[in-house]
Amino acid sequence: MLEEIEGTVLGHRDGHGFVQRDDGEADIYLPPNEMRAVLHKDRVKARIVRTDRRGRPEGRVVEIIERPEQPIIGRLLHEGGIWLVAPEDKRYGQDVLIPKGATGAAKTGQVVVVQLTEPPALFGQPVGRVTEVLGEIDDPGMEIEIAVRKYGVPHEFSEACLAEAKALPDKVRPADKRNRVDLTDVPLVTIDGEDARDFDDAVYCEPTKIGRGRSAKNGWRLLVAIADVSAYVKTGSPIDIDAYDRATSVYFPRRVIPMLPEKLSNGLCSLNPEVERLCMVCDMVVTGAGEIEAYQFYPAVMFSHARFTYTEVAAILANTRGPEAMRRQERVQDLLNLHDVYRALLSQREKRGAVDFETTETQIVCDDAGRIEKIVPRIRNDAHRLIEEAMLAANVCSADFIAQGKHPGLYRVHEGPTPEKKEILRNYLKAMAVGMSISDEPHPSEFQAIAQATKERPDAQQIHTMLLRSMQQAIYTPINSGHFGLAYEAYTHFTSPIRRYPDLLVHRVIKAILGNTKYQLPVLPTPGEAHAKLAKRLASRVKAPVARQAKPAAPHSKEVQAWEAAGLHCSANERRADEASRDVEAWLKCKYMREHLGEEYGGVVTAVTTFGIFVTLDAMYVEGLVHITELGGEYFKFDEARQELRGERTGIRYAIGSRVRVQVSRVDLDGRKIDFRLVREGEELAARAMKDKGVAPPSGVPAKASDKKRQSRSKARDARPTSPIQALTSAVKKAAGKMKNKRSNKGPRG
Repeated sequence: MLEEIEGTVLGHRDGHGFVQRDDGEADIYLPPNEMRAVLHKDRVKARIVRTDRRGRPEGRVVEIIERPEQPIIGRLLHEGGIWLVAPEDKRYGQDVLIPKGATGAAKTGQVVVVQLTEPPALFGQPVGRVTEVLGEIDDPGMEIEIAVRKYGVPHEFSEACLAEAKALPDKVRPADKRNRVDLTDVPLVTIDGEDARDFDDAVYCEPTKIGRGRSAKNGWRLLVAIADVSAYVKTGSPIDIDAYDRATSVYFPRRVIPMLPEKLSNGLCSLNPEVERLCMVCDMVVTGAGEIEAYQFYPAVMFSHARFTYTEVAAILANTRGPEAMRRQERVQDLLNLHDVYRALLSQREKRGAVDFETTETQIVCDDAGRIEKIVPRIRNDAHRLIEEAMLAANVCSADFIAQGKHPGLYRVHEGPTPEKKEILRNYLKAMAVGMSISDEPHPSEFQAIAQATKERPDAQQIHTMLLRSMQQAIYTPINSGHFGLAYEAYTHFTSPIRRYPDLLVHRVIKAILGNTKYQLPVLPTPGEAHAKLAKRLASRVKAPVARQAKPAAPHSKEVQAWEAAGLHCSANERRADEASRDVEAWLKCKYMREHLGEEYGGVVTAVTTFGIFVTLDAMYVEGLVHITELGGEYFKFDEARQELRGERTGIRYAIGSRVRVQVSRVDLDGRKIDFRLVREGEELAARAMKDKGVAPPSGVPAKASDKKRQSRSKARDARPTSPIQALTSAVKKAAGKMKNKRSNKGPRG
C-alpha cells in the first residue's frame, strides 16, 4: 500500500499546485487535473504516484481532511448570462459560480467577498454566495480591504473589547501610582519616526561611577521605560482576547491595524509628551566597555519631557550648536550621554561578533487618494542605531531575568543555518573564490568576518545577500536556543507591548517574578491553521536549551505546551502580518508602474533563478522579473553554486549585484507582478562577454534553432514563483532533494 502523506495544498496561479508536507520533506507536485477538486489551503492526504520529468514527486489527492472556513475575495462578473466571481488570489485556480439570487447588492465589476456553498469537484466548479461588497477596484484603500480578508487579518474589534476600552480612564489616576517608583522628575524622552503615533519606549542616560574608591570606573546608568500595557489589559479580558487573536499590529502605507484599541495604543498606553504614564522600567548600569554590569526591573510612573524624531536627534548629534540643538538646549547633554552609551554597546556588539549587515529599507509615500507619489529609502542614522542598541540591551536583560527566575516565558529564538543552507553557502563561497567559509557549527562572527573581508569587492552585495539568505527566521518559543544573528545566549521581546503580544506576556512574567508569584496563561482561543502548519514545520527545529538556561521542570507538561502554542500562534501571525503588508505594497507598486510602461531604468539584479533574473530599479526601488527568454537568443544555464545564469554561447553572466538596464514591459495587477525587458547595457554586456571568449558577436544572425527550441521548452516548464524569496526557497528545496538522493545511496542520515 502506498504511503498516505498529510499536508496543505498550495495552489499556483498557472493551475497546478503542491502539497506542502507536514513532515517538512520536499513538496508534492499536483498537476492541474488534481487541483480541480481541491482548493488552496485545503488539508489533504496525498500519495506519490510517480516522479515527473523535472524530478519532482507527483501526487494524487486521496482525501480532503479539512477545508478551512475561508472567504474568497474577487470581482463579480456577468458573462453569457452567468454570474461568477474571479478570485483575486489566483492560487484558487477556478472561478466561483454565483446563483442568480446569491449576488446580493453587488454590481458587475465590484470587489466582493464570497462564501462557498458547494465545493469544487472533478467535473464541476465551486459555487458560492456574495456575503460582503467591498466596492470598486479603484477605490482608495481597496488593496488593504482585500489583503486583510485574503490573509484573515482581524480588523474589527469585538463589541466587548470596545466597551471595555471605553470604560478605561483617560489619564493616570492617583490610585494607579501606588507601589510604583516615581520617575516624573527624570527627563525621559521618546525618539521615533516623524509619522509615529504610538510611543512604546522612552530613554534616559547619565554618567555614573561603577565601584568604589580608586578602583571605581566610569560607566553609564541607562533607563529604558516601556509602556505598561499589562496595567490596563488584564489576562483573559475582552481586550486581551482580541489582542491575542491579532498577536501584532499590521502596518500598511497610510494605515495601521492596531493590536489594541486606539484609546490604549494612541492614548492611555502611549508615552506621549508632557503627560504622566504608567511604565515598566529596565534600569541598567553599563560599563565603559559596553557590558551590562547590573540591572533591575520595576513598575514606575513617568513623564515624557520631549518627543524627538530620529532626524532631529541625528542633526543635534552632528552639530550641538545648530538650530535643532538651540531649540532643545536643555536636552542636548542627555542625548550626548545616550550617544556615548550607544557607542560602548556597539563596541560590545562587535566583540560578540553579532551579524550587522546594512540593508536598504524603503518607504512608500502616498497621496491623499492612496496612490504612490514616490518610493524612498529609509535612511538609518545614529539616532536609529542608538535606540536599537538601548532596546536590545533591555530585551537581553528581560530574557536573563526570566531565565534566572526559572519562570516559563517566550524567548525570541533565532537558530543558525540548516545543514542544507550551510552546504549551499559553502559551495557558493567556494565558487566565488571568497577564500573563507563557515564551520559545521558556525558562530555569527564567522558571517560577520566574511562580510567585513568582502565589503570592498565589486560583488560584495551579492555575497552579503547570500549570507543573509542562509539564515533562518526567528520564532517565539519557551525553549531557549539563543539568538544566532545577535549572538545572544538568551533574548526576548520586552520593548513593544503596544504592538506585539509576546512583549505583553513578557511584562506579565516579569511582574510575576517581582511579586514572587506565578503567571498562568489564560485559556486562549484555539490557534488557526497558520499555527498548526507552522507548529509541524518547526517541530524538528527546536533544540535543547543552552547550558546556562535551566531546563523546565516538566518539558512536556501542559503548562509548557500552552506556552509553545502561544509562541507558535504569535510567530504564525507575525508572518501573516508580513505577508499582508507585502501584498499591499506589491499592489501599490504594480499600480504605480502601470503609469511607467515602456520607460527605461537602470537597476541591479537582486535574485537569480532558473527562469530569469529579478531586478530592482535604482530610481524607484521596484522589483520585477526579466524572464530567461528576454535575456537573448541563446540558452542560459543556471549555476546553483554561483547563483548566476550563464549564456552557453556568449558566456554572459547574470548574478546578484549585476548592473543592467531594463524597460518596463508588462504589469499584472492581479498577480502582483512586474515584467521587465533587458535593453542596451545587456546587449553591450553580451558583446563584451563574447569578445572575452574570442568569439565575434553575430550581426543580426538569429539564434540557433536548438537554442530557440530549448529556450521555449524552458519557458513552458518553468512556472514563476511570486517572489525572489519563493524562488530562493525553491532552490534550497531542490538542493536539499539532491543531498537526500546522494545520502540515500550511502545509507541512512546521521
